[in-house]
Amino acid sequence: MAIIGGLFGFLFLLVVIIGVVAGGDSDPGSTASDTVAASPSNAPDAKPAKEAGTEPDAPAKEATEEPVPKQKELTQADEFKAFIAEHGTPAEKAAAKHILKVQGADSDNGILDAADVYTDYAGGLMGPHQGDGKLLASAFADWKDSDNGLVTVYDKDGELLSNGNY
Repeated sequence: MAIIGGLFGFLFLLVVIIGVVAGGDSDPGSTASDTVAASPSNAPDAKPAKEAGTEPDAPAKEATEEPVPKQKELTQADEFKAFIAEHGTPAEKAAAKHILKVQGADSDNGILDAADVYTDYAGGLMGPHQGDGKLLASAFADWKDSDNGLVTVYDKDGELLSNGNY
């Protein structure tokens, strides 16, 4: 019995380490894309002012109008909630209201894809919302597809609520 408990603890630690490594890879990529996205918007502003040779007010007006049409990128949590709203069951839709954050859903490394779903539920694996965690893990498997994916659903205290393959 102690061997099984030790094996379960080792596997849990391994999943946590992989989740941290996979979660760390997404931040530098998003910073780089934010920087790239900001650079092109500055370059066109400078060219029309020099080429047009118009009064200084016209280029300033164009610069203020340009950022307005840009749409805000959806977070992974927003994308997941939108998927559930469109394709989910009523129980999944109710559980989706408790999603706070999703990490790792956009990465596919071909070795072990690990995603985390954070909720505002309480009680952990043995609590009253374990079924809701399973619903979210199942909905995640419908949303994303991987040969080797593992999604972990956490409660508000960071305790394991549920997990599943996707």
